[in-house]
Amino acid sequence: MLEQLERQETLTANQWKIFAAATVGDMLDFFDFYLIGFVLAFIVGGWHLTYGQSGAILLSSGIGAPIGSLFWGWMADKIGRRTVMILTVLNFTLATGLMALTPEHGWLFLSVCRFFVGMGVTGLYTVDIAIVQEFVPAYKRGWITGLTTTLLPAGTLLGALAGAYLEPSIGWRGLFAVGLLPAGLTLMIRAWVPESPHWLIGKGRLDEARKSLAWALQVDPASIQLPATAAKVENTAWLELFHYPRSMAAACLTGISQTGTVGLSLWMTTLFVLVLKISPGEASWLIIWVGLVSIFGRLFCAWISDAMGRRGAVVLSCVIAAATMSAAGYLSDVYIGAVSIFYVMILMQSFFGSGNYAIVGPYMAEVWPSKLRASGMGLGYGFGNLGKFIGPAGLAVIAGSTNFVTPKATLAALVPAMNYFAFWYLVGAAAIWFIGIETKGRTIAEIDGTLKGASAGGPSP
Repeated sequence: MLEQLERQETLTANQWKIFAAATVGDMLDFFDFYLIGFVLAFIVGGWHLTYGQSGAILLSSGIGAPIGSLFWGWMADKIGRRTVMILTVLNFTLATGLMALTPEHGWLFLSVCRFFVGMGVTGLYTVDIAIVQEFVPAYKRGWITGLTTTLLPAGTLLGALAGAYLEPSIGWRGLFAVGLLPAGLTLMIRAWVPESPHWLIGKGRLDEARKSLAWALQVDPASIQLPATAAKVENTAWLELFHYPRSMAAACLTGISQTGTVGLSLWMTTLFVLVLKISPGEASWLIIWVGLVSIFGRLFCAWISDAMGRRGAVVLSCVIAAATMSAAGYLSDVYIGAVSIFYVMILMQSFFGSGNYAIVGPYMAEVWPSKLRASGMGLGYGFGNLGKFIGPAGLAVIAGSTNFVTPKATLAALVPAMNYFAFWYLVGAAAIWFIGIETKGRTIAEIDGTLKGASAGGPSP
């Protein structure tokens, strides 16, 4: 049934609709996810929040994130990709909107809501990567699914613009109410995203799979031949993930490479003020350019994932990200004319460091058999989200800071901290090179067969 998909030379308008729904969804869920950072600036003084209370509000979403990716990934394998896409959007938008009703000094209420926001955001990212992969041919899978990550930085930018231009007129509660708007994305999903044909085939629903595939390919369903006999219906047990130790190691260890990106982003404003001797306002403008460079980096890395293969592309991007991160520390006081080499290194690092996730994100789903793809992606992404704790906590230890959420390090900690961040990219590079399998150009059916053979005691993939 899927051979017609693999023979495609160009994507149809309907396939681009599926991709657009996933890409816009990722951007809007990160808008909701990072909105709290801008709101907190308006309430922390008036509420006289302690460091512990502010930390609880910020970290609660980080606690919900790995739980959400695990839970919603498993649910996507149980009840379907499309259904879970809709549920995760409602999960994070309703939780965000509910925060508009926060009572005065209700930091605990905010923390509970933020926990559910974290669950929904990572849940959507987990499932939309899987469903996009299952609607594109193998030779475009790396490029197209990598593109779904490119607008994530734009979600943060939208949050900044909302905080700067909307808060004065609608207040911080109004900002949370605006966070309800992405719920309209569910209408786009219902109109533009059918259920995955791979998932439907695994559940024995062959006629529905044919209709789904025909809609995506924009052909008559009758032109897609049904198999003479249906395959055995696949049941999904989460513990089956442990039958694929190589997939587990590759997904989790490549996912943890985001630790360096997270750690640097938390420290970046302080870093620019200290190293470049500029004001926080000037530093904010420089960070906008870093965000734009990150988007182009993701576009480039999504392209090289198919051009040179997943393993080579991850190694290349991770090694350059690590080298430029480390060099930024050692060359912090070097200038060529009026140009800071430190800032140039940070821009290069952001291009490859953030871009790396356009390869790693889809790869964490590719290394699992179809019936466990969303569950496996949830495991890898959930483990990778530990970087949100390891990054700032490691920086705090290096800097001798008691603030484990947004540690304000000093210049004395610059070189060891940058080397610490660089180390995690090398972990990702080593994992994919020595443990990971190459998925470039291989159909999902071919990957399934290889993984199932290895799980049954056959040759290693």
